[in-house]
Amino acid sequence: MKKFLKNRRLLIILSTFILALIILAGSVSLRSSRETPFFGQRFSNNTIGIAAKVVNWPFEKLNQGIESMHDLLETYQENNYLQQKIDDLAQTKVRNSNLEKENKELKATLDLKASLTDYTLILGSVTSRAPGSWSDIVVIDQGLNSGLKKNMAVMSGAGLVGRVIEVNDTNAKVELITTTNKSASRFAVELKDSEGDYAHGIITGFDTKSGNLLLSQVANSKLIKKGTKVYTSGLAGRSPKGLLVGTVKKTTRDSFGLTDVIQIKPATDLNNFSVVSVVERKVSGD
Repeated sequence: MKKFLKNRRLLIILSTFILALIILAGSVSLRSSRETPFFGQRFSNNTIGIAAKVVNWPFEKLNQGIESMHDLLETYQENNYLQQKIDDLAQTKVRNSNLEKENKELKATLDLKASLTDYTLILGSVTSRAPGSWSDIVVIDQGLNSGLKKNMAVMSGAGLVGRVIEVNDTNAKVELITTTNKSASRFAVELKDSEGDYAHGIITGFDTKSGNLLLSQVANSKLIKKGTKVYTSGLAGRSPKGLLVGTVKKTTRDSFGLTDVIQIKPATDLNNFSVVSVVERKVSGD
């Protein structure tokens, strides 16, 4: 009896195993032949997929946010770097432009020194020029310690720019030839007319629109040709003779229409100079 029961148990197990294999094989065959899984499997798969998306969504957003912040930080740093390079380039251009301008002024000063054999030149630089007195006063970095004296003529490049009106130990004030001060001591100048005779006059002002100096009180002004060079005459006793002021641009009438006014193009840019030469006379002038 026991043996029969034992054999029956083995037969049941074997039958169950075979049935399971048949069901598994059928399931695999049926799944292969179906375009979609069974409802239960499909429901399970959909549930797992949705759960995975719900769980992964905040992590994906966080990762995207971190990547965006990293990209933004890199862009910000790159922008700062490029902006610094642009600023450095602009500063370099300005510095090169200033150096080039100073170099031209120094070359002109050397040419001036070679031509003015009767004078000693004291070189200096403009240290201050206030906007409110731009056309009137500049301050230079030479003074009593360098031998400067009041009323010395001051040039920049090859042209006259003004005269010393105040001297301190280490600096001096220069009144420009373009000054609007009515009580300023004006420069006496001379030039040759078309007949070869010398004509004399006084620098009386400055035309801000044209940038030209104004010369009046000239006899026979109609004989003065365009392009004629104008020099200091030394007749006023305050400036040496023979310093270049500029060239004749044109002749106009004064505001009252009574007398001729000769416009002179300055020999140097009176609005933009940084190197100056103070003229000290070595021999007595006229």
